[in-house]
Amino acid sequence: MNTKQLVPILIHASVGWVFCAATIGIGMATTSIKNTLIIHVIGAPVFFIAVSIAYFTKYRYGTPLFIAILFIAFVVTVDFFLVALVINRSLEMFTNLLGTWIPFVLIFASTYFTGIIIIARHRGNNNTSAVKQVKN
Repeated sequence: MNTKQLVPILIHASVGWVFCAATIGIGMATTSIKNTLIIHVIGAPVFFIAVSIAYFTKYRYGTPLFIAILFIAFVVTVDFFLVALVINRSLEMFTNLLGTWIPFVLIFASTYFTGIIIIARHRGNNNTSAVKQVKN
């Protein structure tokens, strides 16, 4: 993995994370925490499906499993270091299934399965490798 491959992956992961953060921020300002978390658990996979469609349609610098791991690693890292440690100054968010762990699983799954579908469609349209390689 080189910088040319890593940059679009991180940009796409950050876009998905920003949509999730905006959902939490707007939700907490306008409704109850329970409603906010329900909206977030629905929105997170939708956001990452959209981000994954954009990523796998244009780049495909890795398998769906690899990209799903990188996307969720980015989300967990930012949630831990920025949200939990800096903003909340507490790790309490990681005790909440609805607020943290279920969205993590859904983000991973939505990225992985979207990648599988996009790559399968690409293979059906042409006989070249569905995963792009970048020359150093």
